[in-house]
Order: sequence, then C-alpha cells, then structure tokens
Amino acid sequence: MKQLKNFLDGDGRLVKLPARRGMQQEALAYLAEKFQPGRTYTEREVNELLLCWHTFGDPATLRRALFDCRFLDRDPYGRSYRLAARPQADLGAEPEEQ
Repeated sequence: MKQLKNFLDGDGRLVKLPARRGMQQEALAYLAEKFQPGRTYTEREVNELLLCWHTFGDPATLRRALFDCRFLDRDPYGRSYRLAARPQADLGAEPEEQ
C-alpha cells in the first residue's frame, strides 16, 4: 500500500491508473474495497462510486478493469455488478493466465 500512496491524492482518490501491472492490481484492489460485499450494483451505481474514488474522470475504464481482473462479477448483459468472491489474501494477486 505504501507505493500506492504515490497514486492517491490527500482524500485517498486515485489520481491515475498505474502503468505497471503489479501497481495496477494494487490500485484495483484498493477500489474493490469500496464496494459492499453481497450488494448488487447497477452500471450507473458502479460508475458513481468510482467517480468518488478517482480524479481522472474515467469510470468506464476502471469498471472494465475491475471486471477483467476479476474484482467485480457482472451479469451477462453488463446490467448488474457484484463484488467478486475472492479470498482476502488474493485481493492483490494477479489473475491466473489461461
């Protein structure tokens, strides 16, 4: 988390998405912590929550990255999202290659 602080403003908002994969995973894990386990979110609610936690105005990129890296699950139509069930120790780990 110490390195991630370089990407956060004084209010704890992400100021840019890190380029390095490991730091990106850490940033996405940080954002994933903002979601309530068990709650279902609409796409709009996900975007609104992400807008509160970053400053560069691109919730769609963050939403897609959270899904692609398996921090969020979504229905087949992309209408509802939920925090993915992940072991706590796995939150910062990179997803397995297929």
